[in-house]
Amino acid sequence: MILEAAVLAFLAAAPAAAVEQEVRDTEAKWNAAYAANDMPAYWSYYDDAATLWLAEGRVPLASYKKDWSALIAGGGKVLSNELHDVQVQASPGGDAAVATYTVKVKTRYPDGKVVDEAAQETDVWFKKDGKWKVVHVHYETKPPAKK
Repeated sequence: MILEAAVLAFLAAAPAAAVEQEVRDTEAKWNAAYAANDMPAYWSYYDDAATLWLAEGRVPLASYKKDWSALIAGGGKVLSNELHDVQVQASPGGDAAVATYTVKVKTRYPDGKVVDEAAQETDVWFKKDGKWKVVHVHYETKPPAKK
């Protein structure tokens, strides 16, 4: 009885671990597209109905796309995007996952100003038609460390 429970727990954990790795890999590709300023690739990971929590509050995907596309078109760009401490939790059904991590982003704005930002991010992923799509992002900047 104990052995059967251990085997069942192992079998259940194996698919969860595979899903978590799949989402971890997808998260890395998505963030690499962002770091490379490859906006078509970056946007392709978003679900059309995705929502974002940013500093200004809840932002529809269309508004974020418009603002970020204007930044890139105006000469701005991501200079670096480094993820740390990535953690992924998959749903029991293997069709949803949450990824959390800290990120250091350096962005050059169209006016030439360069901003270094440290943030905490949570991304919610759903598997739809065989592809992982971001359905929600919560991005919160961290205040600078006190000296």
